[in-house]
Amino acid sequence: MEWDKLLSTKRARGSISGARKSADMRSEFEKDYHRIIGSASFRRLQDKTQVFPLDKSDFIRTRLTHSLEVSSLGKSLGQNIGENILKYRKVSGFTPQMKEDICHVLECAGLIHDIGNPPFGHFGEVEIREWFECNLKKLMFRGTPVADILTEQMREDFYHFEGNAQALRLVTKLHYLVDENGMNLTYALLNTIIKYPAASTEIDLTTGNIKDKKMGYYYADRKIFEDIVRETGAGKNRHPLTYILEAADDLAYKTADIEDAYVKGYISYQMLADALYELTLCYGEEGINPLEKLQSLYARGKERGVRNPEDYAVKNWIVQIQGFLINCATFGFTSNYDAIMGGTYKQDLFYGTYGEQLMELLGSMAYKEVFCSQDIYKMEIIESSMIDFLMDKFIGAVLYYDTDVPLGTIDRRLISFISDNYRSVYRLQAEGKSEAEKLYLRLLLVTDFVCGMTDSYAKRLYQEMKAIL
Repeated sequence: MEWDKLLSTKRARGSISGARKSADMRSEFEKDYHRIIGSASFRRLQDKTQVFPLDKSDFIRTRLTHSLEVSSLGKSLGQNIGENILKYRKVSGFTPQMKEDICHVLECAGLIHDIGNPPFGHFGEVEIREWFECNLKKLMFRGTPVADILTEQMREDFYHFEGNAQALRLVTKLHYLVDENGMNLTYALLNTIIKYPAASTEIDLTTGNIKDKKMGYYYADRKIFEDIVRETGAGKNRHPLTYILEAADDLAYKTADIEDAYVKGYISYQMLADALYELTLCYGEEGINPLEKLQSLYARGKERGVRNPEDYAVKNWIVQIQGFLINCATFGFTSNYDAIMGGTYKQDLFYGTYGEQLMELLGSMAYKEVFCSQDIYKMEIIESSMIDFLMDKFIGAVLYYDTDVPLGTIDRRLISFISDNYRSVYRLQAEGKSEAEKLYLRLLLVTDFVCGMTDSYAKRLYQEMKAIL
């Protein structure tokens, strides 16, 4: 893979030309940034769950604040890595402008990496996936099970429903502003958000390669995927910037989950200190020992007479440990540069670095103390009821939509709730297609609609449809 192709500025719909273009001094990637920031889909992230659904605290992160943090961390990593390539790798043709472009692409990718996620966080993804596992074989269309009508890849798309694939679909099609090209973002950016360059039928957990463990695009979006990876030269490999985006995402949520859990009372200063005590490995030339750093911050807080030295220590520790982990991810990329550029690197950027065990500890601690808590379980049961109900109603309504079978009164009303944009995208994609593919696209129409919901809207629509006034 070569940087001049990987940083492709091509768009599905070409840029405007003439006087208007010459007056715009922004780079193509800076234009991407403004398109994203001004979109309704991005704004909706302010009311989507990161960890704690429908939380009333102003401190707790949402998908929006998480995405802003990933954007910032991704840009910082891009600066470090780009400078390293310029200074040490001596890569032929790599320029300071390419370093700047990398930073802009990662900044944009951080903003949209979760834009396709449904309401209620990753649990929403799981619930939609399990709904199809339980119901797709039971659904009947013209007397035949729907699962028997769909092709293998169509079925597997629903059985492996994935927010990453939905993100690509949203920004390339569903954001129907000018035409069917969605936000019409650059191919370099689109390729960066494709974490898993595989179809649902190509998932393979036995390879040990991180890129093969989930799907990255739907059957319905295969053409845009193929166009993107052909243009950038990435093919079925991960785009190099995808590794950096994933590191920024992992770093952001694993440190933020601990901070949010501390603020919510799920984790205490002592619990964090006890967990860090178990880390026995050496932390290298930086001399950063996570436990000693936490304890020194606590001591500093006491010396300064802060009202809550534990609070002071935990929150400042998060900031300082992020800097350490940024250095670890930078090393992970630069030390594996040739394998990453050759498409043979199989791990994340923290693998084999001083930060690997710390990242694992933070993730396991959040899972044990927060995600497995009774409070979260209770909320997920409620969320499950909401998503199951909405899926039941809207899937039932769309089965015979756009067919010769008349719809019932309630089904017509249900379909009217679905965005005109989404229905326009369906009509464009369904034109000239077989009955099986049209049925598949109608099922996607519902997942498009549900994924576009905020937490509050999903809850409100459920309550209204259940006549809970």
